[in-house]
Amino acid sequence: MKDIVLAYSGGLDTSYCVKYLSEEGYTVHAVSVNTGGFDEKEIEEMKNKALKLGASSFECLDRVQEFYDKVIKYLIFGNVLKNQTYPLSVSAERIVQAMALAEHAKKIGAGYIAHGSTGAGNDQVRFDGIFQVVAPEIEIITPIRDQQLSREQEIEYLSQKGVDMSWNKAKYSINKGLWGTSVGGAETLGSKLPLPEEAFPSQLQNMGTEQVKLSFEKGELTAINGQQDSPVNLILKLQDLASSFAIGRDIHVGDTIIGIKGRVGFEAAAPLVIIKAHHLLEKHVLTKWQQQHKEYLANWYGMLLHEGQYTDEVMRNIEAFLTDAQKQVTGDVWVSLYPYRFTLDGIESPFDMMQSDFGSYGEMNKQWSAQEAKGFIKIHATGSKIAEAVKNKAS
Repeated sequence: MKDIVLAYSGGLDTSYCVKYLSEEGYTVHAVSVNTGGFDEKEIEEMKNKALKLGASSFECLDRVQEFYDKVIKYLIFGNVLKNQTYPLSVSAERIVQAMALAEHAKKIGAGYIAHGSTGAGNDQVRFDGIFQVVAPEIEIITPIRDQQLSREQEIEYLSQKGVDMSWNKAKYSINKGLWGTSVGGAETLGSKLPLPEEAFPSQLQNMGTEQVKLSFEKGELTAINGQQDSPVNLILKLQDLASSFAIGRDIHVGDTIIGIKGRVGFEAAAPLVIIKAHHLLEKHVLTKWQQQHKEYLANWYGMLLHEGQYTDEVMRNIEAFLTDAQKQVTGDVWVSLYPYRFTLDGIESPFDMMQSDFGSYGEMNKQWSAQEAKGFIKIHATGSKIAEAVKNKAS
């Protein structure tokens, strides 16, 4: 018996893998990892499809809470947007999925683990990297990558095996998770065209405007409009609300791990609203040096996560810094939602540094005299004055 755990999504690539591997004599255990993208109906449909294709078993592992605890929380703490645009919707969840798959393979004693990644994308690096670190004794098999298959070749193979599931009907590939939905299509294969309105899974439903209050405690979202709930449930509720305004749509252009440029559409209403609201609150309650160091450390965190380096110990170091920096990030943020956009209206926090007794910017100071201000400015300019004097003397 050659037990193999397959990362299974129900799409063309993983469906090919189920059929091919079972035909090659493997006992295929199809495993989906739910990081917020599947409902009960979809899970049942994936199960039926996997078993029909030849899998000996199917299991869906619920890792939504783990996804929040291990990854999303720190993306919020760090206000992480890759290239100031993308909230790492897919790359973030792949890490949790890979770790869950490796854990499951060990649990059932499988000697092999497989995924449907091609040789031209990021996921192959993320999956293989995690598997090699946490389960080095398990052999990795990747049929699509190893055979360099095209979509047409996969469809032809399945047709020859009597499998016809109308693979050509879907014009856009949709990957949904708790932290956003990616959208791929013909337009994203090039550099010029935008995605059309119908490509996005959430359509504009609300033509009005609505103000919402987001409450944070030590950096974590704890309530919406005064209604407390878990961060996971609040993300889902905000997603439903903000996506009805068609908020959070964009196209991300970035450098893939393997060095080529990539372009992908996404819809991430809740992530973008939460990150921007959290960032505004931080501007009021953190010192300028906290913000300065948080920015580059969070950027590194997002980059390393995207590159599949989650298991490196430096990630735990950065998480410790980000967590410690959230001690005063408590308060309310008011956000107004409009069709296709949102605005940050203001905040209220017991740690708001604008409420200090030291003075108001551009107005009156209460803690220093005019002479003290002049002396500070003179000293502050000393370095530049020296450099300018030396430059003028030399010329």
